[in-house]
Amino acid sequence: MADSIDCAGESIPFKEGLTGTEIFSTDRTVVAMWLNGEPADLSRVLQAGDRIAPITIDSDAGLDILRHSTGHVTAQAVQELFPGTKLGIGPYITDGYYFDFDVAEPFTPEDLKAIQKKAAQIVKSGQTFNRVVVTEDEARARMANEPYKLELIDDKGKGGDEETSVEVGGGELTVYENVDRKGEVVWQDLCRGPHLPNTKLIGNGFAITRSSAAYWRGDQANASLQRVYGTAWASKDDLKAYQDRIAEAERRDHRKLGAEMDLFSFPEELGSGLPVFHPKGGVIKREMEDYVRARHIDEGFEYVGTPHISKETLYYTSGHLPYYGENMFPAMSVDEVRDESGKVVKEGTPYRLKAMNCPMHNLIYRSRGRSYRDLPLRLFEFGTVYRDEASGVIHGLTRVRALTQDDSHSYVAQEDAAAEIRHLLNFVLSLLRDFGLDDFYLELSTRDEEGKKADKFIGSDEQWAEATSVLEEVAQETGLELVPDPGGAAFYGPKISVQARDAIGRTWQMSTVQLDFNQPERFGLEYVAADGSRKQPVMIHSAKFGSIERFLGVLTEHYAGAFPVWLAPVQVTCIPVADEFNDYLAEVADQLRKAGVRVEIDDSDDRFPKKIRNASKSKVPFTLIAGGEDRDAGAVSFRFRSGEQENGVPVAEAVRRILDSIETKAQV
Repeated sequence: MADSIDCAGESIPFKEGLTGTEIFSTDRTVVAMWLNGEPADLSRVLQAGDRIAPITIDSDAGLDILRHSTGHVTAQAVQELFPGTKLGIGPYITDGYYFDFDVAEPFTPEDLKAIQKKAAQIVKSGQTFNRVVVTEDEARARMANEPYKLELIDDKGKGGDEETSVEVGGGELTVYENVDRKGEVVWQDLCRGPHLPNTKLIGNGFAITRSSAAYWRGDQANASLQRVYGTAWASKDDLKAYQDRIAEAERRDHRKLGAEMDLFSFPEELGSGLPVFHPKGGVIKREMEDYVRARHIDEGFEYVGTPHISKETLYYTSGHLPYYGENMFPAMSVDEVRDESGKVVKEGTPYRLKAMNCPMHNLIYRSRGRSYRDLPLRLFEFGTVYRDEASGVIHGLTRVRALTQDDSHSYVAQEDAAAEIRHLLNFVLSLLRDFGLDDFYLELSTRDEEGKKADKFIGSDEQWAEATSVLEEVAQETGLELVPDPGGAAFYGPKISVQARDAIGRTWQMSTVQLDFNQPERFGLEYVAADGSRKQPVMIHSAKFGSIERFLGVLTEHYAGAFPVWLAPVQVTCIPVADEFNDYLAEVADQLRKAGVRVEIDDSDDRFPKKIRNASKSKVPFTLIAGGEDRDAGAVSFRFRSGEQENGVPVAEAVRRILDSIETKAQV
């Protein structure tokens, strides 16, 4: 009704000057409101016909607002402690926030402690966040000593960019003032908002976490700033739970475990993002490869191999250079001829390291005529590809420059696309479960529906609509949660990605299935249909691991290095109580080796207790111990990774248990 306000479905009489503060005054957990679909401050004056709903501090939107407000308090603390500091931007991010500063010297750990203390004082002082709509001239006057903010104001008039919109909003400029109890403005910032009503609502559930260098607006050509990171939660208990999760994540960090367990390393001599696998890491990698190779063959795929480089023209045909070129390494010149002075007398042919396997698989398809009887044609390879990732995003095995994909491409008749996607999704989900990842949801990545990124995609609207519809239909059949991801598609088609949660609840993008109408057209792929006509197949890309490197990094953290028996680099360690039992355990180890078990004997000079500690530290699934009674009885003491132990287990029984654990892929 025109003379009322819709509050979460309930009609409230309208009166002049009515605000959200008045409406939600009885619920202290409400810190902001949805105003006609957009988050807004409770202090906003409402108009007749407005639609509002509460935003509580522990909701996702409420936490975003809490973190943004804590960012402002942090910035105020920095400027009070370090006069002359200039403000950059300060958005909320997942689980926290950051704020950039132009400051004379990098922040030290002692500085961060001082910032935390000063911010806590501001929180307790009970300042209010006051929203003020300003003109561009008023904004410039208020930000006269803030050059980075002035740049954002100037950019607003030119259309701005995403960072600008975060700071200055869409249709109007707003400044948020921090007002003390005397009514004086003690700090202000150009900001879109919204914010909490009062700093006291931040409470003691926040913490300054770290600092780093950052370029203004992410451009290396711009000034280098100092970025302060923080986190904020609805309560101190929530903060503690988050800090415990972070500590657990650090304990599981695959880079640390990889070094401790001698699995892999990242030699500086090779360069950033180029890992090497040590023998023990090579065991896990080989087991993964053997598993997925056998599974692909079982699922009807044929194994192929393609080179690591090719002529550059191939990637113009596929569309990768026009649409993905920024992620590819620069061209190299092949067959270039120079004279004695070094002058080029014959230009070489430009070649590229491959960033994708699909163009070469298309050439295999096109190498001879194809009939409908050949379809579905399923090609698979372990293809190492190379991505020119920025050094700032490289992270251990989970973001590298050289990655090996279990890459497959299915060529099918258009009417069979849904059946093939269904087949691939079943394959993917069963694989993840075999590796102990069974908590997941699906994400459907499509074109940006608002058309903001239309130049990043190829193909007709009709092709995209059909491809998206097919993927969505099959994804929904799984019964799994399906989350939209507008704008996240590959340039040639939409995709389904499996988002798997690990042992501590973190989400990782794993397997992908992508539907592609475009590359078959660009490569002129055809098959002869049953009626003799020539038709174009549909191409379906899928990677089950995604990449072996990333998958291994995720598994290392998921298991905290304690891999299931079938993947463990060493599955059994034999430890004699004394040297006189070495020969007896050597015979036991020989039986295990002949059965295909990876086994070691610790016949070092270390004392027995240290050998047990070493086996535990290396996370070996089973330890077989033997002393006099065991030898005489033809038995062993069977020790589990958990520390539990069974004495007097006959050797044959011990061997059978170990083999059963391997065969069933037990999560021991």
